[in-house]
Amino acid sequence: MYVLLMLLAVGCRNKQQRNIEFMPDMYESPAYKTYEVAPLSPPEHTVKRGELPYSYPNTIEGYEQAKVQLHNPLATDTLQQTQNLTDGKALYGIYCALCHGEKGDGKGILVQREKFFGVPNYKNRDFTEGSIYHVIYYGRNAMPAFATQLSEKERWQVTMYVEQLRDKR
Repeated sequence: MYVLLMLLAVGCRNKQQRNIEFMPDMYESPAYKTYEVAPLSPPEHTVKRGELPYSYPNTIEGYEQAKVQLHNPLATDTLQQTQNLTDGKALYGIYCALCHGEKGDGKGILVQREKFFGVPNYKNRDFTEGSIYHVIYYGRNAMPAFATQLSEKERWQVTMYVEQLRDKR
């Protein structure tokens, strides 16, 4: 009986008029402007769970301190070091090789296409594991910071691989 009434109501409507909107708020969304609200940043003086605060500031003095005082805390046994270097090589290929090149010669694909200039060669550079980590953390010159993309362990793995590239050259 109800089905017959529904069919009668649907079949007898005037097709020249607009349909009745059932729940119009489903059809018309409120207008939002892109980037109207700034993205949330973590509160000041907080640290990501599971990580230690980085105590060197983003200054020349902080760089020099990190260069002298900061040392790699990752395990030094052969098996762990091999795994860390393997992981560091993979991360280097993702984040660094575009500019610095697969061999660390400063001739990555973006440099070859002349998107960036002055990317350093690792061969004759005066840097330590602390200074490499500091530059990965904060960035330097045209290089962006990777502190948000890489965890602390990953940054140290990349540092280990960069040192290996420098020693090979």
